[in-house]
Amino acid sequence: MPPLQRESVTETPRHERRLVTQPPPFLPTSGPESAQPPDPHLRPATAVAESLGVNPAQGLDETEVTRRRGLVGENRLAEQPRRPGWLRFLDQFRSLLILILLGAAVLAGLVGDLKDTIVILVVLLINATIGFVQENRAERSLEALRDMLVPTARVRRDGTARVVDAAELVPGDVVLLEAGDRVPTDGRFIVAESVEVNESALTGESLPVAKDTAPVAAAPGDKVPLADRTGMAYMNTTLTRGRAELIVTATGMQTEVGAIAALLTSGEEPKTPLQIQLDSLGKRIALIGGIAITVYVIIAFMRGEAPGDLALSAVALVVATVPEGLPAVLALTLALGVARMARRGAIVKRLASVETLGSATVICSDKTGTLTLNQMTARALVLNGRRMRIDGEGYLPHGAIIDEATGEPAENAERLLEPLVLCSDATLTSLEAGGRPGIVGDPTEGALVVAAAKVGIDATTLRASHARVAELPFDSARKFMATAYGENGRVRVYIKGAPDILLERSTAMITPEGVRDIDAADRDRLAAEVSRLASGGLRVLAGATMLLDDLPAEGDRARADALEGGLTGLTLLGLVGIADPPRPQVKDAIALAHRAGVSVKMITGDHRDTASAIADELGIRGDVVTGTELDQMTLEELSDRVESIGVFARVAPEHKVAIVTALTARGHVTAMTGDGVNDAAALRSAHMGVAMGITGTEVTKEAGDMILTDDDFTTIVASVREGRSIYDNVVKFVRFQLSTNIGAILSFLGATVAGLTAPLTAIQVLWVNIIMDGPPAMALGVERPRPGLMDEQPRRSDDRILNLTRLMGMLRAGAIMAIGTLSVLAMGEGAYGVAVATTMAFTTFVLFQFFNALNSRDERQTVFTSHLFTNRWLWISFAAVLILQVLVVQLPLLQSVFDTTALSATQWLICVAVASSILAIEEAIKLVRWAVRKR
Repeated sequence: MPPLQRESVTETPRHERRLVTQPPPFLPTSGPESAQPPDPHLRPATAVAESLGVNPAQGLDETEVTRRRGLVGENRLAEQPRRPGWLRFLDQFRSLLILILLGAAVLAGLVGDLKDTIVILVVLLINATIGFVQENRAERSLEALRDMLVPTARVRRDGTARVVDAAELVPGDVVLLEAGDRVPTDGRFIVAESVEVNESALTGESLPVAKDTAPVAAAPGDKVPLADRTGMAYMNTTLTRGRAELIVTATGMQTEVGAIAALLTSGEEPKTPLQIQLDSLGKRIALIGGIAITVYVIIAFMRGEAPGDLALSAVALVVATVPEGLPAVLALTLALGVARMARRGAIVKRLASVETLGSATVICSDKTGTLTLNQMTARALVLNGRRMRIDGEGYLPHGAIIDEATGEPAENAERLLEPLVLCSDATLTSLEAGGRPGIVGDPTEGALVVAAAKVGIDATTLRASHARVAELPFDSARKFMATAYGENGRVRVYIKGAPDILLERSTAMITPEGVRDIDAADRDRLAAEVSRLASGGLRVLAGATMLLDDLPAEGDRARADALEGGLTGLTLLGLVGIADPPRPQVKDAIALAHRAGVSVKMITGDHRDTASAIADELGIRGDVVTGTELDQMTLEELSDRVESIGVFARVAPEHKVAIVTALTARGHVTAMTGDGVNDAAALRSAHMGVAMGITGTEVTKEAGDMILTDDDFTTIVASVREGRSIYDNVVKFVRFQLSTNIGAILSFLGATVAGLTAPLTAIQVLWVNIIMDGPPAMALGVERPRPGLMDEQPRRSDDRILNLTRLMGMLRAGAIMAIGTLSVLAMGEGAYGVAVATTMAFTTFVLFQFFNALNSRDERQTVFTSHLFTNRWLWISFAAVLILQVLVVQLPLLQSVFDTTALSATQWLICVAVASSILAIEEAIKLVRWAVRKR
């Protein structure tokens, strides 16, 4: 850092700079907007303090804090008002299928059949309750995640430092920050001692930014990018180095983060593929039902049926048309998917979103912290003319340093790493059982400390054994840092910084034979090594050393000035390459996504070369485009190119939204992952927004549809598999339930045409659809993912659940049920009378569902495989349904409700034999298809 520029300062130990002013009282005139001084980054810190009415040496008093909080509100981001519970409950009735059933209930009531009305309404209430309860559970899980961390801040008030809830901060508060602290508000630096701030959560830039107290040199009103406002700190960024004090200039929604949060309210949430499918399904069912009812009414009217009986039969046919159990089964299937995903580390906020990832064709992922560890790691050394590889990732001090030429552990790596550790201040946090590794201080220095630990160097012990006598903090202008230690009456100096700067100041270098002068060939070789490392996406640092005779005895500033002036004739020790490495499991996850036909695109604020190197390492395919290039494209041009682009570098939040929009315009189902504030708007625009639970900001979590509690990219790919499995299971139980409905409709129409008694009453149809179909359908909804599911291409978002092939299969199954049911009814009327015949028809229709459920497990393969008994819940449901049907038929108490009569063993066997025909016929068709494919 350069010497801190003084505005009006009092001298304090170690050159701390504290501004002292006598400002006028804080007098906002019209609410929160007037509380923030205009362009604080362009104004001297004294002027900012004066405009906010605060003496930084004393801070505000509690009375003034309370008054200001009453004017500007708490330091919280506004949350969208939660939809009232009664409205969310009514939302469960917005489906077209539900509205059709409500109409049937009303019609039954109008003709005096209150029993059917009550039963239908009870069924609808049960379905609505299941959906409402499950969505509330997901919301409670999210609230529990939010409550895991309550942010606090150290402030100076009434001249003393204290810790307060970050929500209590107001403009004018003086916040005290140290390395590792998260910035709780936007503020203007008034003290900045060797300060660097990690702004990746806001800008996407993975490297820390140097800060000072000087105003930005720009004309008033000029728009200065956030990354260039070196005198400011912003909410949700982190101090990585140094010590700072800042005056709060904006809180809550007036912060830069708040401005991004406000953008989210305007984002439209697209319907998920499953919602679109079910809307289409409802319309097609309504059309089929309308045609069937019209035909039935015409035929019945022509036969002279009484209006009252006609209305009751119409109600039964309406009930037969609508799969009443479908909403309940769908809600349960999605809820179980939510539970499975939560166990894997993913919290889903909307039930319908569980399936969305299953149809995803593109995953747009932020780089920093999502694809990478967000933990700077030393990856390579160049020492004594030899290249060395550093194993291990992140802040875990596990791994080895390998000589690339021999493949053996490298020798003398400590000759470079010890000086680099002594020329740094970062510390490695202790690792408790199950805890996360971390560092306190600058991430680049943390990488050096971890690399040193891999060869047995403990930074704390090493520093304790060397007495530091002077230091020259890193400064973006000079591009190096130096520290000095006493050594045999002289001063040993260690320097780290930009290779070109240190090489220019060096006259000697370390070689296997010892120290020798650097010649022109050496400089060319070292420059080539720097280029090689940089082209691999590494940030390259050089280390050097020298001996000084002495330094001034007193005054930190004087020693630092003498140190800076004496740094010539250095001895170059070596080079180190540092990068934010990919998460270890991400490469395999991306490969699996590609195999499943899902494209992965990296969207980052990082530099082009760095992003490209990480993409190559991870296997992300496609062109590299920067934000500047995106600015020159129209949306149509971007849509034309977006599929061929694999990496978007140096992008702004509005670019991310445009990318998602372009992908959506190309027909893609897009998932956007991220953890920073800059990801939030794009997460809301995407079909599926995936936020990180550990490193993610509150704004991002609010915007996302799913939150990863483990920040693990592989969880996203597992969610894709889970989503595909859910859709696969939805298809199974939709085929199962709708073939039942088609069978019921054809049975009614066939009975009317043939002049037979109606085969089923309205309550019997409800019994079949809810009780008899419900448990097997739910069991189909929890089937295990079938083999090869992730080897298939994503289905198109406009693909229909009821495509022509499936519809013909369901019509065939429905026709078999109708023919079998009506055959039993006709035979029974002649042999046993109407009461027994209708009971046999009812029982036959119920038993058809057993064998139809087996058919529905696989559209192509025979059911008689090793997987026949893998779904225990299906067989348990079969047993339960059979017991219930026996009770309904044989128990006198229930016979009066369901209009049944007891059947003999022979009659039961007839029903079973006829019902099993659907399995025999479908197996014969599958066998024929198999034989044709074999040819």
